[in-house]
Amino acid sequence: MNIKSKEDVYNAIENNNVKFIRLQFTDIQGIVKDVEIPVTQVKKALTTGISFDGSSIEGFVRIDESDMVLRPDVRSFALLPWDQGKGVVARMVCDICKPDGSPFEGDPRYVLRRVLKEAHDMGFSFNVGPELEFFLFQIENGKATTKPHDFGRYFEFAPADLAEDIRRQIVLGLIDLGFNIEAAHHEVAFGQHEIDFKYDDALSTADNVVTFRYVTRTIAKLNGLHATFMPKPLTSENGSGMHVNLSLSKDGKNAFYDQQDEEEVDQMAYHFIGGVLEHIKGITAISNPLINSYKRLVPGYEAPVYITWSGPNRSSLVRIPAARGQSTRVELRSPDPSCNPYITFAAILAAGLKGIKEKIDPGEGTDVNIYDLTPKGLADRNIETLPPTLLDAANHLAKDDFLRDALGAHVHENLLRIAYAEWDAYKLQVHDWETKRYLNAV
Repeated sequence: MNIKSKEDVYNAIENNNVKFIRLQFTDIQGIVKDVEIPVTQVKKALTTGISFDGSSIEGFVRIDESDMVLRPDVRSFALLPWDQGKGVVARMVCDICKPDGSPFEGDPRYVLRRVLKEAHDMGFSFNVGPELEFFLFQIENGKATTKPHDFGRYFEFAPADLAEDIRRQIVLGLIDLGFNIEAAHHEVAFGQHEIDFKYDDALSTADNVVTFRYVTRTIAKLNGLHATFMPKPLTSENGSGMHVNLSLSKDGKNAFYDQQDEEEVDQMAYHFIGGVLEHIKGITAISNPLINSYKRLVPGYEAPVYITWSGPNRSSLVRIPAARGQSTRVELRSPDPSCNPYITFAAILAAGLKGIKEKIDPGEGTDVNIYDLTPKGLADRNIETLPPTLLDAANHLAKDDFLRDALGAHVHENLLRIAYAEWDAYKLQVHDWETKRYLNAV
């Protein structure tokens, strides 16, 4: 469905007998919110916008300045791919504005738009290709469990993989929503899966990440299962990551590719990596925003821990995959699928652009299996680690004035407020591990 204008939206509504429109946006944590309107209100939505109370949304505004307006992006119009029962329902992703029509500085979409403008002013377009992993768990008595839906392993298929049909339903649903799906398969852990879609411009990709999570959860629920993007739901199994493949284009050509270079990689790519590595500790509080995120970022479960870059080496935090030409890209392996993709992509891009402008040297690449290095070997190579907890990551973000300026003070302060509140709530709890370990021992 190629929608480019208001008239295209009106025609699509009429041709598909659409009855309702879901106007969707995300709060600062990346959680989807929506306001449903009947199609009789669509012209108002596309002309003046739909007002709502922003004080009720996490990370937005205080009650004394609560009026906000949803402005739908017509290009995001799509029919929801499941039976609604009471008529066809479509959705549009929205920008959030103040009553005077100016952008709201706390809108995650606006944060990304602002950094993308900086890239555009430098002559670049920014493409992102994420790889989202998730778990399918059983539901018992109406509640989600951590019992895997199947006992398949990496790339296995039926009968070990019981979710083939559900993955296909998700893929078909995403295709109906305009996704270009590249592959779907069982991941390493019991009940764990991955569906990959083609890279696109960063704003469209962030919209797609949010939509992907929404569609996956909905179709799982329709099949009596619970889908979760929790980074580490099972102690002894691999966690779920969201590796992001990043590239810049200039004049229609991949700016990271240099045919004359020995490695066929432009210096710009190395400088981009240098900028990302310089700010990765603060970025981690954004790309890995949960207490649980740091249960995944530990050695031994294929998650990156060490702040290094390399060629194809998958033990590095940042790598340059082997593909060249238009496929030349940088892969950052630390983000997880619980993050807000708009703010995460904005932070990564801002740091990468800084690296290019300041020609930041990423240092020597590390082309050994870093997990095999001893503490002395790590120290000899000056290899640092990612923050071990959300508190540590938030403290790095608090000190990062560059990220504060790039994201805006409103978003920066609210991200920190949420992270510190999460940590305070966590540290007060007595966990099952403590009870089992200490109750009879002391």
